[in-house]
Amino acid sequence: MTEPQWRSASTLSFEPLTPVSYLDRAAAAHGERTAVVDGDRRWSYTDFHDRCRRLAGVLAPLAQGRPVAVLAPNTHVLLEASFGVPWAGVPLVAVNTRLSAREIAYILRHSEASVLVHDPLFDDLVDAAVADLPELPHRIRAGEQYERLLADATPTAIRPEDERSLLSINYTSGTTGRPKGVMYHHRGAYLQSLAMVGHTGLSPSAVHLWTLPMFHCNGWCFPWAVTAAAATHVCLPKVEPTEVWRLLSTEGVTHLEGAPTVLSMLAHAPDASRLAQTVKVATGGAPPSPAILRRMGELGFEVTHLYGLTETFGPAMICDWRPEWNALDDRVRARLKARQGVGNMISCAVRVIAGDGSDVPADGTSVGEISLRGNNVMLGYYKDEEATKKAAPDGWFRTGDLGVVHPDGYVELRDRSKDVIISGGENVASVEVEQVIADHPAVSEVAVIAVPDERWGEVPAAYVSLLDGAEVTEVEIIEFVRARLARFKAPKRVVFGELPKTSTGKIQKFVLRDRAWAGAERRIQ
Repeated sequence: MTEPQWRSASTLSFEPLTPVSYLDRAAAAHGERTAVVDGDRRWSYTDFHDRCRRLAGVLAPLAQGRPVAVLAPNTHVLLEASFGVPWAGVPLVAVNTRLSAREIAYILRHSEASVLVHDPLFDDLVDAAVADLPELPHRIRAGEQYERLLADATPTAIRPEDERSLLSINYTSGTTGRPKGVMYHHRGAYLQSLAMVGHTGLSPSAVHLWTLPMFHCNGWCFPWAVTAAAATHVCLPKVEPTEVWRLLSTEGVTHLEGAPTVLSMLAHAPDASRLAQTVKVATGGAPPSPAILRRMGELGFEVTHLYGLTETFGPAMICDWRPEWNALDDRVRARLKARQGVGNMISCAVRVIAGDGSDVPADGTSVGEISLRGNNVMLGYYKDEEATKKAAPDGWFRTGDLGVVHPDGYVELRDRSKDVIISGGENVASVEVEQVIADHPAVSEVAVIAVPDERWGEVPAAYVSLLDGAEVTEVEIIEFVRARLARFKAPKRVVFGELPKTSTGKIQKFVLRDRAWAGAERRIQ
């Protein structure tokens, strides 16, 4: 039987999807317009395109097919790496700038990074991180060396033959304390970027301020999304409210993202005043409080709540606002806005799965595990096939978060099934912190939980039982952790005493949580 012509012609025009192609289009269509603002430096899309291809020309012969790591704040360097590293034909490893030297060393070793591009701010940190590595990565220091290499480079652009090939590796501690390398593919990042363009209304007239760390889930794919829209990137190495408010005014910022902590910082900053333009804000990690939503609205910010994980290229769900909700009173609107919502436009419909594998009824009360599927779910964990299979045993990624489905189909989280503490948008694995504290010679047992905090939403607290006759202070425990982990992972409070246990000797963390959160309004994701 002859094959239908429509089938044989289906490959007449095919191009593997990759998010770096958005820069080709932006340079061709909007070459003279401003692409990047970084302090007093500005580059057009033509310049940006050329710099990224030159970076690829620098990296390709050095990388030899192995990943390239970048340790930099939200500057043009990490933004350029989002395009230049893939164009070098290798995966990007954007390293969390808040990690300790030991944690960075693990990532460099596990990813087998061939090159490390780093900001001069982290010279000492990098020196400590590479000190004991069996094979040193080639180091490129941002600034004079970086610019000299770009000036001498031959522009290069290696295109992926397979759109599901490895684009980047994003490390997350998860709940076991052992960092996992979450693998992103070109296809997923391409489509996720389009979803971010659509849901946030990016366009050539948009000005995007980098309040979200670019190292976090590759900046939720916004390096590519903003470029796809040919909008302007405004770099921000550090989130300082005074500087944010200055840029909101001087650059005419229209879009930004961040944890609710960022919203709180902006809402209560001395410089806060009614904006001349509407600024669209995407927030995730926790629902913003009704008070913050009201204040942000008064200032001219339009807030949208998102939900996702590193494993889902950032936001896989969005609280897709319905126009009819605008007529509701403030308290009802705030409650609706705090929901995790529905799958974004390129996700499969979200499932909330009961223990027997069935979908829970959409009654707003039946609890199950939120499960996701789609092109914006990771390829898997780098070098960890067992964890990959466990994460998606039937093709649906299990988030580990528990929620309900409301009659209108919108999902709302009710609790976390994992002991992850989300502090200011950063994930802290309680087990990882517990393991460090347990190494202290005075400690017998330890449990780490989240406790409420006005600024960060929640922070780690350690409950410690000491060995007989041993003595140690709260400050000593905190400093012990800070010397071994990123500072944000250290407990902000240490309570000494006997730990509540079951009859079999298991520590009852829920008892500690109930005590800590008694009288406080518990945040939900």
